[in-house]
Amino acid sequence: MTDVARFYDIAERTIAGFPDPFRAAARAVLLRIVDWPPDTILKDMQIANPLDLTGLYDGVPMTEKSFADPAPFPDTVWLFREPILNEWRDRGDIELDDLIAHVTVHEFAHHFGWSDDDIATIDRWWE
Repeated sequence: MTDVARFYDIAERTIAGFPDPFRAAARAVLLRIVDWPPDTILKDMQIANPLDLTGLYDGVPMTEKSFADPAPFPDTVWLFREPILNEWRDRGDIELDDLIAHVTVHEFAHHFGWSDDDIATIDRWWE
């Protein structure tokens, strides 16, 4: 079963497993799971191949937020089902649930203020 419901289930279980302060902060973020990245996101990020984007944090990281700033839209973590499935098939060395959880953690790490370089220092996923 590789449908959207499974992706939500795995992502929500992953979030429920975050340590308390992170779990509480993550609950304020909208979780969206769609088959493909929207064209507007691909264009904004200058990504030609939609398979190159498995997930995205869209918002202002907690480390940059100010209570005085207006909130024009909710912080959102996107998971893109087809690119994740493509990576899972191409890799062939990881369980799908583990990959979904990895992308979920990675995108929420951006919400918590971590850069890709910060994340890479503790999560050498590609090795």
